[in-house]
Amino acid sequence: MSTLKDQIQQDMKDAMRAKDVSRLESIRMLRAAIQRREIDERIKLDDENVLGVVQKMIKQNRDSITQFERGHRSDLSAKEALMISHLEAYLPVQLLEEEINKLINDAIEETGANSMKDMGKIMGKLKATLQGRTDMGAVSGKIKARLSP
Repeated sequence: MSTLKDQIQQDMKDAMRAKDVSRLESIRMLRAAIQRREIDERIKLDDENVLGVVQKMIKQNRDSITQFERGHRSDLSAKEALMISHLEAYLPVQLLEEEINKLINDAIEETGANSMKDMGKIMGKLKATLQGRTDMGAVSGKIKARLSP
């Protein structure tokens, strides 16, 4: 069975052969981030941890886009958007809004949550299901809205 790191390595080779410079640059940056984390933590990353690195890079790129747009640098924000599109290829299929709302409702019912004190229980229950399949910050906001008086 092929791991996500193997897939990234193969995609890098394919981008080199196709002379796809922007995709190659994105993949190289991703590989560097993965290697940096493996060296810093002295571990071999599994698919779940690699997915976490991908998500972190996408979040950083989105933050960069916001900053570049504030600085009226559309050229740089377009480059970051292109990198995001390359990185999103490694994420699992994203859930639809209705599916996320249903999972949140189910988690609230199962945990019996009725106040913000129960936020941790709900997030703990949802994290395994939703990790990598949606923006967890948005999920957190939806839960807060549901639990707020």
